[in-house]
Amino acid sequence: MIPPQTSLKRRLALWLIAIVAGLGTLLLIEAYTSARKAADRAMDGQLEAASLTIAESLQWPEGKPTLEMPASALQILATRWQERVFYWLQADNGLSITQNADLPITASMQAEARRQPVYLDAVYDGQPIRLSGREVDSAGWDTQEPVQLWVGHTRRGRDLLAQELFRKSATRFAAMVLITAALVAIAMHTMLAPLRRLRQALRDRRADDISPLRLGVPKEMHELVETLNRLFADQRHHRDALLRFIADASHQLKTPLAGLQSTSELALSSREPAIWHQALEAVHDSAERTSRLAGQMLSLTRLQHLGPGHERQPLALDRLMREVATDWADRQDSRDHDLGLVIDMPTPVWVEGESWALHELLNNLIDNACRYTPPGSEITLGLAHDDGDDEQVTLTLEDNGPGVDAESLSRLTQPFERGRRQDTCGSGLGLAIAESIAVRHGGQLAVSNRQPRGFRVTLTLARCRPPEESRT
Repeated sequence: MIPPQTSLKRRLALWLIAIVAGLGTLLLIEAYTSARKAADRAMDGQLEAASLTIAESLQWPEGKPTLEMPASALQILATRWQERVFYWLQADNGLSITQNADLPITASMQAEARRQPVYLDAVYDGQPIRLSGREVDSAGWDTQEPVQLWVGHTRRGRDLLAQELFRKSATRFAAMVLITAALVAIAMHTMLAPLRRLRQALRDRRADDISPLRLGVPKEMHELVETLNRLFADQRHHRDALLRFIADASHQLKTPLAGLQSTSELALSSREPAIWHQALEAVHDSAERTSRLAGQMLSLTRLQHLGPGHERQPLALDRLMREVATDWADRQDSRDHDLGLVIDMPTPVWVEGESWALHELLNNLIDNACRYTPPGSEITLGLAHDDGDDEQVTLTLEDNGPGVDAESLSRLTQPFERGRRQDTCGSGLGLAIAESIAVRHGGQLAVSNRQPRGFRVTLTLARCRPPEESRT
């Protein structure tokens, strides 16, 4: 059993949480930065208004700058956070006109204030402060000497205002996250509903129900449903093939068993030893054919249900063919035929395969040729290069017998198919076994009629490198 992994819903939720957390962090950083900038803009506006109010109160009686600090300017600078307020008015010649604190104003800050109004952060008495500086002209008075005006206050109010703005933004963001999480949960539950329906439909099926699924699913799940339907179709095909095989096997076994029964009944009804002997010979022949049929069915079943070829190893195909041909030359079944071997290869031919399976394939091809051709027929087992491809080799078995009906050629590799021949004792399993062995070895088996008469079986296999010991 495959152990379940993290659920799809949980993985999707984790990804969404990670994305929201990353984007949320960026948004909170941006919200805090924006809150500080907004607080600075608001408070800098107060500094500017206070500076302009103070500049309007500046007077030059007898050419000397004097200033009476207006109460309105102090009211502008006096925030609800009780900020400390600073101001400093200095003449262009460096003479201080009025101030309430020794502000940390440098020469570079003064030079910048001469060009344009400036807003700077500084530290006074261990506290961060915000300063605004500008140069004020003495227009309308006899003297034209400019003066610099600096006003400021502590940053505590700005920081508190920025925190207040940020809290509001963070509260709205948290509310949006919670609403989004609820909507995402509802959306996930809704979007995964087709998957739950598919799971339930598969659970509710009977074990023998392999009909196609008829569920309406989204486009993304359509390929999954089609794959399941193809799997069910393959199961139907294999089940039908198995049922046909069982029916054919039952029919093939029933015929010789019925013959055994009738022969034994006939012998039992007679008192003549000659009839008993004849019946025993018939029973022996029928039992031999039945045993061979059962053995071939077991071989076919074994080949169709074996896993990948773990026993494969490099083997010399030409040597195996010589061994099989020599063995068949001494058998009684082939003595009435002209059995030959033609290997048109100058060097040993190595293929990767299972020796027992290829041995079984050659035995079945020769046995079929001997059974389905008349006595005196020529049967030739050959091996040659595949035309146009040196990486492959072609094994052939040819005879000059009557051949096969053209309409039956495409069905010859099916179990119990004998090409409409009923005049032989063959079972119709030899080529089916050979086809299974060819597929197991990644080869291709083909059958055809020869001209002007005869039959040919062709097997194409891939060559492999010989083992190290054979090269030395």
